[in-house]
Amino acid sequence: MLKKITIFTSMIFVTVLALFVGCSKEESKAEKQIKLGITIYSYSDNFLSFMRRNIESMLKDKASFIVNDSENDQAKQYDQIDAAIQRKVDALAINLVDPMSANMVIDKAKKAGIPVVFFNIEPRLEHIMSYDRVWYVGTKSRESGDIQGEMVLNAWKSNSKWDKNNDGKIQYVLLKGLAGHPDTEGRTERIKAVLTENGIILEELDEQTANWDILQAQNIANTWIKKYGDSIEFIFSNNDSMALGALKSIQAQGYNIGDESKYIPIVGVDAIPEVIEEIRKGSIVGTVLQSPKDQARAVVDMILNVASGKDVLDGTDYKLDEVKAVRVPYKAITKDNINDALEAYN
Repeated sequence: MLKKITIFTSMIFVTVLALFVGCSKEESKAEKQIKLGITIYSYSDNFLSFMRRNIESMLKDKASFIVNDSENDQAKQYDQIDAAIQRKVDALAINLVDPMSANMVIDKAKKAGIPVVFFNIEPRLEHIMSYDRVWYVGTKSRESGDIQGEMVLNAWKSNSKWDKNNDGKIQYVLLKGLAGHPDTEGRTERIKAVLTENGIILEELDEQTANWDILQAQNIANTWIKKYGDSIEFIFSNNDSMALGALKSIQAQGYNIGDESKYIPIVGVDAIPEVIEEIRKGSIVGTVLQSPKDQARAVVDMILNVASGKDVLDGTDYKLDEVKAVRVPYKAITKDNINDALEAYN
C-alpha cells in the first residue's frame, strides 16, 4: 500500500512539474520584450523634439527601444539603421533625413524581414509600394498650404493697413524648408495658389531655402530686412522654426514689438509653443497645427502592432489611404483658438 501511495505521489509531482515548466515557457514567450529601432533626422527640429518626447513616453514599459539623432546626416542614419538591424529589432520607425533615401532603407529592412513605419517625411510612392511591410504616418502637405493661404487671405482682408503702398497687392518673402521635401513643395505651391484663386495679387520679393532651421532663416531675413525694409508686406514660412528666425531678425530692427506702423505679418506651420506665445502677443499672425501628440500616437500604435505580428491597424480607428499612409489632419491656429494648440503639446 505504501508503495502504491509513493508511486501515486511521484506521478502527481511529475505532472505538476510538467505543468509548471509548460506555464513558465508560455509566460517567458508572452513576456518577451519588443525591441524597436527609431531614428529622427535631427533633434534640433522643434516640432520633432516634441514628437520624439511623446513617442518615448508612450513606449515606456511597452518596448525596449533606442532613439537616434541622425543630425541631418543621411550616411549617419544608414549606420544607425544598420546597427538596429544587427540588434535584431522587431520593427523600425524612421524619420528620414532625405526622402530619396527611402529605397535604400527599405532594401535593408526587407532583406532582414523587418517592418518599417516612416513618419513625418514621406517616401516616394514607388518606394513605399516596393515592400508590403512599409507604412507611413504624416499629413497631407498640400492641406497645410491651403490652410495657410486661407489664414493669410482672411487676415489680409481684415487689415487694410498692411497694404503699405496701397497697390492692392501683397509684396511677400517666403522661407522654404528642405529643397525637394514634399512639405516644402506642397506648402509653397498651395499658399500662393489659394491666394491667387481668391483674387489676391501676389508680388514675390524673394524666396529662399532655410532648411527648416531657425538660424538659417534669421540670417536670410537679416538680408531681406536690409534690402526691402518696409516693402515687405508679409512673410510666409513653411514651418514655425523659420518663422521664429524671421521674427527675431525683424524685431532686432524694431518691427513687431508694439509699434503698429512697423509691423510685418508672419505665418508658419507646426503650432510649436514658442510660436503660440508670439501669436498670443500679436507678433505672429497664425500657424497651422500638426499635432505631435496625435502623430506620435499613430506611430506608436502601428509600430507596436507590426512588431508583435499583428495587423498594422489592429485595435485602432485609423484608416490607410491608397499609399498605405495614415494622415493626421491639420488645423488653423490664430489668437482665437490658441488653446487648441496648447492641448496638442501637453
